[in-house]
Amino acid sequence: MRVSLRSIMVSLLAAGLLSACAAVPGKGDYVSGKTYKITVLHTNDHHGRFWPNADGEYGLAAQKTVVDQVRAEVKAEGGYTLLLSGGDVNTGVPESDLQDAEPDFRGMDRIGYDAMAVGNHEFDKPLPVLMKQRGWIHFPMLSANIYKDGQRIFDPYVLFNLGGVKVAVLGLTTDDTAKMVNPAQIQGIEFKSPIAEAGQLVPELRKRADIVIAATHMGHYPDGRHGVNAPGDVEMARAVKGLDLIVGGHSQNPVCMKAENVRDDAYVPGAPCAPDRQNGAWIVQAHEWGKYVGRADFEFRNGSFKLVKYQLIPVNLKKTVIGADGKAKKMPYTQLIPEDSKLRSFLKTYQEKGQEELGVKVGELSTRLEGDRAVVRSRPASLGAFVGQAMMAKAHADFAVINSGGIRDSLPAGAVSYKDVLKVFPFGSTLVYVDMPGSEALAYLKAAAAMTPGSGAFAQFAGVRLRISGGELQEAQVGGKDIDPARIYRVAINSFMAAGGDGYPRLDPHPGFVNTGFVDADVLRDYIAVHTPVRAERYAPSMVESE
Repeated sequence: MRVSLRSIMVSLLAAGLLSACAAVPGKGDYVSGKTYKITVLHTNDHHGRFWPNADGEYGLAAQKTVVDQVRAEVKAEGGYTLLLSGGDVNTGVPESDLQDAEPDFRGMDRIGYDAMAVGNHEFDKPLPVLMKQRGWIHFPMLSANIYKDGQRIFDPYVLFNLGGVKVAVLGLTTDDTAKMVNPAQIQGIEFKSPIAEAGQLVPELRKRADIVIAATHMGHYPDGRHGVNAPGDVEMARAVKGLDLIVGGHSQNPVCMKAENVRDDAYVPGAPCAPDRQNGAWIVQAHEWGKYVGRADFEFRNGSFKLVKYQLIPVNLKKTVIGADGKAKKMPYTQLIPEDSKLRSFLKTYQEKGQEELGVKVGELSTRLEGDRAVVRSRPASLGAFVGQAMMAKAHADFAVINSGGIRDSLPAGAVSYKDVLKVFPFGSTLVYVDMPGSEALAYLKAAAAMTPGSGAFAQFAGVRLRISGGELQEAQVGGKDIDPARIYRVAINSFMAAGGDGYPRLDPHPGFVNTGFVDADVLRDYIAVHTPVRAERYAPSMVESE
């Protein structure tokens, strides 16, 4: 059964700041010799998917059906359930983005989540919006490593009493957040090392609880090979002894292992899934968008916490098959899950409101402009050149630089709606331009050229031809001429980059800095409208030559 937060001890506001020892029974109140069945359900990286997609996949209403069924099953067997989220509720679907993810948070509240980790995308909008979102739910947002003015902003952990078994859930957020969101929106906020915070808190929690779970938004990197990313769950498990389970998010993978330290990145929905285990801690993650509900069935007996079964339950995921008529069609991987009618009815109002605002046609494209992250984060892309041209036109700039992590989807061929535009630019960054001498422009381009392929910092360009070798800028031309160190050039970027986001040189204090106030999605929408029908082939990514 679900254990309501209203009926148990609420987590400390901040460790050491508010004592609640008297409200929590001491460790060891479980019955000796009794086997307790405890099921942990989990999701992560929801990213605005409160409504099913066009193929009827995922969505909160179907997710509620799954959760309700599991809870009923576990309760009938005398067991207990916890439902946890690995964070990133915000950003990804226009209907949600335009409504500050209200349908998502309120939908999760109706499903009955018990706690969630704070994700980096929770900071995509100003802090007052995040505080408003926190007011929409009756379960805690957890993060032990986010501070403002020396105090934690969120509860670091919450304690549950499952029939006498004490369970602590600790929240942790990637310290990459500081460079992944608009710095202007997190002024005065510090993202400390989650591993260091866990190292301090886990020993304390082991004295107070029989089971210690970390709900994290840090990422799962096989064998701890995190590359340019901050250390994730594997690295934390190896560094911090005493965790029983890590419910993760951020890297957006189904964590199913083929062998020790080898993840099955070709996992097929409905197939068996073996979670990772490091230093005694099980590590789970349920891909993204509510595509799965993770289910971990444990038995607790005399202080021993044993995993009995683990599975990822697909939420109406479908595969493309070729029928006898030679036509492609969608078929479910597993049995279809009906949507909870009450929750669907509740969410429908939000969906219709969003659709009304988003369905307006903006213009037309001759062919698709590719914005898949695997493309824009690894090589020059037509969509990068296209959005750069839109920024240049609005700012009357000489060239544009765009961090590829700010481009979140493709533009389709044919009719383009405002919804399509917002899928490309969901973050609401504003257009910035900076007038600077050529010497400074070259320095900025050198920094952009050095950004690592595969990361969100990887640069897309427009209006400039570059020759790059080994990540180093060798040559730069604007208008067919080498950049003149003494001439003044205008560069168009977004406000995220201008504030130092993704590790770019900070430009907002520059004397030539101007924030136009124009939202990037609106800039792109207007450019499409003016140039429609857009001949997409004219925006081939020919501005960069790499060696």
